[in-house]
Amino acid sequence: MVKAVLVIPQATAAVIERLGRYRTTAAPGLNILVPFFDRVRARIDLREQVVSFPPQPVITKDNLTVSIDTVVYFQVTDPRAAVYEISNYIVGVEQLATTTLRNLVGGMSLEETLTSRDEINNQLRGVLDEATGRWGIRVARVELKAIDPPPSIQDSMEKQMRADREKRAMILNAEGQREASIKTAEGQKQSQILSAEGAKQASILAAEAERQSRILRAQGERAARYLQAQGQAKAIEKVFAAIKAGKPTPEVLAYQYLQTLPQMAQGDANKVWLVPSDYGKALEGFARMLGAPGEDGVFRYEPSAEEPPASRPEEDDASVAEWFDTAPDPAVAEAVRAAEAVARKEVPSPLAEPPAPSLGRGADPARELGGPAAPGGGVAEQAGPPYA
Repeated sequence: MVKAVLVIPQATAAVIERLGRYRTTAAPGLNILVPFFDRVRARIDLREQVVSFPPQPVITKDNLTVSIDTVVYFQVTDPRAAVYEISNYIVGVEQLATTTLRNLVGGMSLEETLTSRDEINNQLRGVLDEATGRWGIRVARVELKAIDPPPSIQDSMEKQMRADREKRAMILNAEGQREASIKTAEGQKQSQILSAEGAKQASILAAEAERQSRILRAQGERAARYLQAQGQAKAIEKVFAAIKAGKPTPEVLAYQYLQTLPQMAQGDANKVWLVPSDYGKALEGFARMLGAPGEDGVFRYEPSAEEPPASRPEEDDASVAEWFDTAPDPAVAEAVRAAEAVARKEVPSPLAEPPAPSLGRGADPARELGGPAAPGGGVAEQAGPPYA
């Protein structure tokens, strides 16, 4: 009774023989055997199995020996074929994988072998699956676990990799230096452009300030000369009025003349002065002609009965009243405020906005600076603030 009852676990199959011949494949569960006639030939695991084969030396196309580890994932689908078609299907799969791998890698160079693992895996799995189909085995996948070149080749590969990385590092360093030089040159270019623009604006404002300064200075000199002429006219008027009021005699005029002679002789070019002897007679004739004899018989100057002038020298004309206006010019004050606003304005970053185009050859500077163009090609003068 014990030999008649057979229990098969799940995911396992048993090949049953009767009198040495294949009878059936026992499924998982309870199975009834005929004692002494039926026996279990082999128990087959139906789960997917993983077999790692030892490293195999393989010669590549460029005559280099590499060691390759292979991992095969397979599953028994037909227990009868796995028992009767091959004596040991695991050894058969191992040897078939080794020979197929040598055939595939033998047609590749070392570089192709290292970079074509997926291609080798797919070709190897196809060959194994086709060859093991009649054994009742399905190959799920094949993986190359490791490909180890000889130590000398590994050293050469490390040197090559190190040289390649050093090369890329030098290239990246050169690229960085080039980018830094380009950025530095761009910054210097933007700085020079902004400096030139600032110098241009400063020169324009300085020229405009010099023009306004000269105009104001000329107006001041004109007003000063006018005041000086008024003062001289007033002084002459007072002197002649005093002379007329004093009724001078020829002797007084001669005395004043003699007092003036030393002052006239103070010049470096005046060396000799000749005083005419008949100067007294000339003054006497002048007094007789313009004067009138007094009670004492002396001729004295008598002013003519003429009307006084309509305007006095100290009186200002309405046309020159604005010469003495000390109030600041509104246009000049507006130009100063505009210059201060431009000076306090923040300069934009050259990385955020493109720089303002500079004046090229043939460009109109008046249009670049905001003023109208003169007919002759120059900059026309504006009535208001020059560069507000």
